[in-house]
Amino acid sequence: MASGRRLADETARRKEAALAGHRGDEAAIRPFLHDVDPAVRATALRGLARTDALLVSDLTKSATDREGSVRRTVAELIGRRADPDLDNTLLGLLDDIGADVIETAAFAAGERERPTEPIVDRLMALAGHHDDALVREAAVAALGAIGDPRGLPVILQATTDRATVRRRAVLALAPFDGDVVDAALQRALDDRDWQVRQAAEDLLA
Repeated sequence: MASGRRLADETARRKEAALAGHRGDEAAIRPFLHDVDPAVRATALRGLARTDALLVSDLTKSATDREGSVRRTVAELIGRRADPDLDNTLLGLLDDIGADVIETAAFAAGERERPTEPIVDRLMALAGHHDDALVREAAVAALGAIGDPRGLPVILQATTDRATVRRRAVLALAPFDGDVVDAALQRALDDRDWQVRQAAEDLLA
């Protein structure tokens, strides 16, 4: 019974934080950043973003939240902002203990206009060596979106990874050209996965 009341209270607070965000009521949202429920804290961050009241300090503090769901929300929101002051925060999230947080941070890095060299270096390491295929896939996609020539060897390596990563790697070759890129695309035309073959055909069309 007590757990049911607690769940109802948390749901009510989450709804209140969301409604405050839609109303643009920053003062009403801010206390929810310190709520005991991580879902409420994440909702508060999104509410502040919706009202254009989300500060760099809000994101940097929440990036160290004990709950991965909140840190994942921070990564998602950083991807929508151009503040260079958030580069170090994003870099930290790319080294998070949670694979789902790293995956979101990698996609966010790919949305940054001018990611720093350390961010690109970290993406290269993730794309080439991380144990989680979803992380490798996200990192490869980010490297393709960024288009830094240093990332090309890692993207080429990823064209031999598992099918989901291979598909992403082929698409990530779009900003690049040259003989090695053409050769990789030609090999992808014979890939056993039809989606990999289709991606290569589309780029060679």
